[in-house]
Amino acid sequence: QRTRYRTQHKKRPLSIDPPPPINNIIMMHYTTNNTTDGSSERLSLYPAYSKTAPQPPAHVIRNIADHNNQMAAASRDDEETVADAANTLAEWRGNTVPEKEAKALRHVFDDLQDHFGYQRVDPRVRFNNTNLARLGNGGTWFGDLDFTYDIKGDHCNLAYIGMDVCVDLTPKLVHKHGQPMLRDYGKSWVYVYLRQLTLDKVKSYVKTGTGWDVSDDGTVFDPNRNLVAIEAKMHHQTGQPKPSVWVAKDKNASEQDMSFSRIGTVQDVSSHSSQQRIHRGVGIFSVSMEIEGTANFKPSPRMGDEANLCFNLVSFRTWGTTDGVAPIVHAPRKWY
Repeated sequence: QRTRYRTQHKKRPLSIDPPPPINNIIMMHYTTNNTTDGSSERLSLYPAYSKTAPQPPAHVIRNIADHNNQMAAASRDDEETVADAANTLAEWRGNTVPEKEAKALRHVFDDLQDHFGYQRVDPRVRFNNTNLARLGNGGTWFGDLDFTYDIKGDHCNLAYIGMDVCVDLTPKLVHKHGQPMLRDYGKSWVYVYLRQLTLDKVKSYVKTGTGWDVSDDGTVFDPNRNLVAIEAKMHHQTGQPKPSVWVAKDKNASEQDMSFSRIGTVQDVSSHSSQQRIHRGVGIFSVSMEIEGTANFKPSPRMGDEANLCFNLVSFRTWGTTDGVAPIVHAPRKWY
């Protein structure tokens, strides 16, 4: 019997489900379908800059050298020390980024540490307050969240968080009575399923870090399995980095030894009938907030308004598929 989903408007009593047993995870035979280096990761916030910056003309170089020679020797050493600390760069999967951000990227993407879900009760990450800006001429205000990770006492900022999720790549009913439904599914967005407890933990971190309460609008609750479905957006237009799918090389490896290889984008994988399943793993997201307000007055948490969270899937690490989750096959929301 298919699980019935309904839009969640208020909190319901929670029962904590144990992690699904490993025998519920089906290891798929994945084939690589990418044209880039299998170890690279394209991120919208971190373009793959050239390692060698273009050089200015020779006369400009001479003028710069003459100017530098006139600098006071007493202050030069201190200035160079500060500049070196600020401009130290590192390579991470084809991206040139500040060293501390590279450390956070390895922590979140490669080591899968401090993500929300089964791994830790309280991930060592802080959600930082965001500056809201108004969208267009309307009354909706928008802001991107960023996060500070405590990596063995070193505080590193990053634009991404990870969560234990299931990504739904199953086919959907795209028409009903001649009306389009679930438009661009698998191209610009997908359903992501996660435990209610996991989403509640994320909401509590938002409240602690930003002061905002988070609305339940737009989530779909499955009371039979205590799961929540959210709509995760994805980059899909030309020139935008599409979210990558990475598959575990050895499902029996320990957490410390687990490694993944890239097989393509979510859009690529979902186009193959053999992969149109529900895939379980760790999704990595950028997160933004939208708050309804007025055009002339910036909303504030003190006013009692709630924020809507918007998740953008940027990468997915999976170790197989599961048959333990009933997918959404049609639009559960009345405005579709």
